Amino acid sequence: MKVMLLRDVHRLGQAGDVKKVADGYGRNYLIPQGLAVLATPGMLKQTNRIREKASRERARLNQEFGAIAEQLTGLKLTFAVKTGETGKLYGSVTNAMIAEAIEKTTGVKIEHRQVDSQPIKMLGVYSVSVRFTIDLVPEVTVVVHREGEPPETAYVLEEEAVVEAEVVGEFADLRAKLEAEEAEVEAQAEQTESAADEQVTEGTQEATAGEA
Repeated sequence: MKVMLLRDVHRLGQAGDVKKVADGYGRNYLIPQGLAVLATPGMLKQTNRIREKASRERARLNQEFGAIAEQLTGLKLTFAVKTGETGKLYGSVTNAMIAEAIEKTTGVKIEHRQVDSQPIKMLGVYSVSVRFTIDLVPEVTVVVHREGEPPETAYVLEEEAVVEAEVVGEFADLRAKLEAEEAEVEAQAEQTESAADEQVTEGTQEATAGEA
């Protein structure tokens, strides 16, 4: 189904945009929440008015939450958790937990829906976005470390993961290079063999012509 957005919707679009969405998403969420309406010819005529209204509202919210967003930018939150030997958590660090930690640390109350993150299930250091408006999306750092160990251990794990990823990437590049070289050698061998066959064929034809 096609809908026109009445408000900015994260990862979908800005107010006034016409989007094609799944029927269930449109009828069960966007329209009931007042975020969108069916994109009828009558509503399409109101596109400019909706965009202008949304632009004014966006500017107001940006001004209202600008200082708060600046306060959260670069904020570091730490979570001491229980894990298995592999670093996998017994449970997860959820958006609600991150929102609660932000409020405890800064006094800024936000809804868990504003936290843009999947549940964190492994030790490490994560960059998590907090959405105020489509323009104001500060990022906080979430440090998840093992209980009984200092938070710095999470950074060590992160560095090890980066190094491992680089090694894997280098190996993949080397493998691709070797495969390309092998393919080139095989192609050259086939060309050489084909040329030799052609010479043999030409020689046979000449010999046959001479006998005739």
